[in-house]
Amino acid sequence: MNTLASYAVTTTKGRLHNEDPPKYRSEFQRDRDRIIHSTAFRRLEYKTQVFINHEGDLFRTRLTHSLEVAQVGRSVANALNINVDLVEAICLAHDLGHTPFGHIGQDELNSCMHKACGEGFEHNLQSLRIVDKLEERYADFDGLNLTFETREGILKHCSLKTAKTLGDLGTRFLKGTEPSLEAQLANIADELAYNFHDVDDGLRSGIITLEQLREVSIIDEQLTSLHKKYPNLDGRRLHKELVRHLINMTIYSLIESTTDNLKKCNIEIPDDVYKADPIVAYSESMVSQQKELKKFLHKNLYKHSSVMQLRFKSANIIRGLFDAFVSDESILPEAYQKKVSVQGLHRVVADYISGMTDRYAYRQYNRLFTVENI
Repeated sequence: MNTLASYAVTTTKGRLHNEDPPKYRSEFQRDRDRIIHSTAFRRLEYKTQVFINHEGDLFRTRLTHSLEVAQVGRSVANALNINVDLVEAICLAHDLGHTPFGHIGQDELNSCMHKACGEGFEHNLQSLRIVDKLEERYADFDGLNLTFETREGILKHCSLKTAKTLGDLGTRFLKGTEPSLEAQLANIADELAYNFHDVDDGLRSGIITLEQLREVSIIDEQLTSLHKKYPNLDGRRLHKELVRHLINMTIYSLIESTTDNLKKCNIEIPDDVYKADPIVAYSESMVSQQKELKKFLHKNLYKHSSVMQLRFKSANIIRGLFDAFVSDESILPEAYQKKVSVQGLHRVVADYISGMTDRYAYRQYNRLFTVENI
């Protein structure tokens, strides 16, 4: 095994609850394994990425997205010689707190919580809540008792008000410092995988076409190059080759720009990373190209009528469930009713709804509101 770079994270600041160190694996491998075996991780299989899970067997879910983010993260971490195990753990855990029905589920639950109690809901804070408190697997503690470094990576952002309640984990938000290279990488790997795999699913669905995508300069360049190299290539194989090339060239660009940043900022040890501007970052030209792609996807995929119809339906389900459980806590499962006196009704309801899979949320909604099921 190669020695990691001097600026990589190699040791942990510890866990919330003291444990003996693992015998045959690293601290961050233990984190990764605990995440993979968690209930919240398994639930991601039936949570929406863009397309509702039952809309098609081959569209991405939160689980496949998380696995793809981890693959991107590992590739870049290997090239930069930073801690692959830590990057993988953060990538696999980053969406544990996501609601059913993708971003519309989060937006609607956030709206419900703001109106009801002024607290709101944010999925990366919920991911932290899951690994710190909600998972019930171990006799000695609640949650997964992950390392500080993995938890730091999960918490991408939070308000200053919230940061003040998080102890050491909130310090960087209060002081305006950066997290580890591994945490920075996990964050940008999420964005990279999200953009290009949404292109892939959008093409598969037929909502967007290759000709439409030529509006985006980075895609037009790659399509032109592919047509020159493979003049007879078309259909699904061209679509897949395009996505593969886009991901590869973006990863290469990220590695090169990050390597340049490490040199420019004289990064030698982890402390240098915390004090500098973001190091794991695209070049200015790549930032511009990624923004152009995001703008295209927002207009042509996320706002497409068929996607918006599903968003409308999903928002109604989340809102209906929230209002029902808040109006009568006796219809909550008994295990959640017991938590109300300690954690508060609205937060318990948010925990319950955000933990649902798409199909479980559908079933609960139909059970409560559909007359035919009586």
